[in-house]
Amino acid sequence: MWMEVWLCQICTNSFFPSSVQPRTKTKMEKSLSVLAALIVLGGFSDALTDDASTERHPLFSNHTTTAESDRSTDRPTPTTPTKVSSTTVRDEQLQTKNSGEETKHDKLECPPLGMESLRVDDNQIQASSYQRRGLGPHRGRLNIQSGIEDGDLYDGAWCADYKDQHQWLQVDAIHLTLFTGVILQGRNSIWSWDWVHTYKVQLSNDSVNWKVCMNGTEEAIFEGNQNPETPVLALLPVPTVARYIRINPQTWYFNGTICLRAEILGCRVDDPADIYSSEREPGSKDALDFRHHNYKDMRKLMKSVTDECPDITHVYTIGKSYLGLKLYVMVISDNPTKHELGEPEFRYVAGMHGNEALGRELVLNLMQYLCKEYKKGNQRVVRLVTETRIHLLPSMNPDGYEEAYKKGSELAGWADGRYSYEGIDLNHNFPDLNNIMWDAQETATDKSKVTNHYIPIPEYYTKEDAMVAPETRAVISWMQDIPFVLSANLHGGELVVTYPFDCTRDWAPQEDTPTADNAFFRWLATVYASTNLVMANPDRRICHYEDFEAHHNIINGGAWHTVPGSMNDFSYMHTNCFEVTVELSCDKFPHASELPVEWENNKESLLVYMEQVHRGIKGVVRDKETKQGIADAIIKVEDHDHDIRSAADGDYWRLMNPGEYKVVVWAEGYFPSMRRCRVGLEPHATICDFTLTKTPIQRLKEIRAKGGKIPQDLQLRLRALRLRKLRASTKAINRRREGQRGQQEQTRRARRA
Repeated sequence: MWMEVWLCQICTNSFFPSSVQPRTKTKMEKSLSVLAALIVLGGFSDALTDDASTERHPLFSNHTTTAESDRSTDRPTPTTPTKVSSTTVRDEQLQTKNSGEETKHDKLECPPLGMESLRVDDNQIQASSYQRRGLGPHRGRLNIQSGIEDGDLYDGAWCADYKDQHQWLQVDAIHLTLFTGVILQGRNSIWSWDWVHTYKVQLSNDSVNWKVCMNGTEEAIFEGNQNPETPVLALLPVPTVARYIRINPQTWYFNGTICLRAEILGCRVDDPADIYSSEREPGSKDALDFRHHNYKDMRKLMKSVTDECPDITHVYTIGKSYLGLKLYVMVISDNPTKHELGEPEFRYVAGMHGNEALGRELVLNLMQYLCKEYKKGNQRVVRLVTETRIHLLPSMNPDGYEEAYKKGSELAGWADGRYSYEGIDLNHNFPDLNNIMWDAQETATDKSKVTNHYIPIPEYYTKEDAMVAPETRAVISWMQDIPFVLSANLHGGELVVTYPFDCTRDWAPQEDTPTADNAFFRWLATVYASTNLVMANPDRRICHYEDFEAHHNIINGGAWHTVPGSMNDFSYMHTNCFEVTVELSCDKFPHASELPVEWENNKESLLVYMEQVHRGIKGVVRDKETKQGIADAIIKVEDHDHDIRSAADGDYWRLMNPGEYKVVVWAEGYFPSMRRCRVGLEPHATICDFTLTKTPIQRLKEIRAKGGKIPQDLQLRLRALRLRKLRASTKAINRRREGQRGQQEQTRRARRA
């Protein structure tokens, strides 16, 4: 008995310090670890109940959910099961001693095996029974979403075929694992309500011999769910080493059936006999701060980057959230504090939905990476920084993020923190300019004269009582102040890149709704998707119920689902900026342990997408006499029914695919100018400058405004212009008179007849 307890103690104490990095131990400890694991399960009850001689390690002392008293030192005989308390949010675990520390949820507990993130493969999950393929064990993953219709292949849970206490969902961890807890949800469905109230946990090393997790001398009963969506965490009374784990439902919703979604918490244990033990754990070679950053941590990180790279970084705010948290932006460029003539402006926006946390961390990682690589002289990064002004907004919805952060990566559920503090979905909160343009086109006699860009914000949207979030107002003002050329909006919960239009015509729920720049938008989406390591994997599993691989992991926003008032559509129709949405991961809020892998999955995509801002044509529109730039000049490309405008200094950027284009530029008070511009395959924009000549009338207005004398050449041009107008009007009058005489003659002939 004492030997078994001592080995159990070694397994749970000596091998797992607070850093939970058991793979760095000596050979002797590794062997003892495996021996301890086998004895723990071989004499499972002894190891769990002989606590008189077993001292808990501080790693687990704050997570124990059972009482320490009334435990027998003899081999127990299970009696009436007792409940082990569970929790939806362990607030006491989520406090930090200082803002620089990780939350206890991320630091102390073992990480998830990867049911939600798909690190656990479908063939690692089995079940006692299931109703049909769409409710099979592979669907029993935390936060998995079902399709609109029940009964297809993609329902929202594992559901047993029988209603009895012998049903189970089993997960094979592949390696020996120190299991510490289970997180449970009910079934995701708009038609059915099903969840598990209580359950047992069983463990095994061989999937044949199983031992029930004990609570002292009795079989532990863990509390499950009271509704379908809220995740509930239950920690094992004693963390235990095994390879297999089963969830064995005992009671369930009275009007439903046995259905659940789950995540398993566990730390891998070294096993010399494991043929896969030499495999390198996935991670990143980049020395970045891979953890979740709350508001204070985010500010500290951004300050540390500016301290490290003061010459190429600048931090500013664009506004505040409803609760007063600032919306910070970092600029990275060789001249970060001002716009340089001819240099395009780029932006990444993350955290529009507060619980979709991966984008936030990737943007923070990108700040660090660009700073470090610039200092190292990485030529690719140096070129990006010197030729582009990069704006990074890591958190558009900081109020929502703080709500999700407090609950933790696995307990925030699917929607907690998604909306702003006022309950507004920010991606539906921008002005709907699509229908304004479409309505105008339908009623216009000449559709070519309908404005196709810079559509003004409707008056109702600007009123004080309009339901517009302060975060949305801040971003709109930001868009108007800076001449952005390209952007991406980083989301989570799927693996796909979507491009405008997001809103469909006539409010259709799903309909392909392309823009005039559909070909280039598809290129942008493909650039990101094809370089993302997960999206580009042809063997990857679908996240929920839609197979985006069939679309090469890109899709028109409206063809997926209609989104009136999206930021993408507003950006395209109100400014010059092209923007796509990137759904980064199946897991909206990945555990901190998965952030290095997610960085590697997206690093190349983030870089290559920024480089696309240098595609197409660019140039400066200048006044022929003064050589000054002309603001708000309209740049029109033949066969592209979407114009753009020059910035305040007269510079412009028009994103286009390779080809030869007829480009016409005009501005108020100037004669239009036309050029043919060729876009090559090279990864840089073709320079296409324009010089405009003022009309004589415009020159006359300016001279009179200054009280000056009209030059003789201008007088002659005005006389010639007026003469041309007189001749043109005379011809028009003569044609009209001839037409009238012809009609009168026809009338007279008709009367004679």
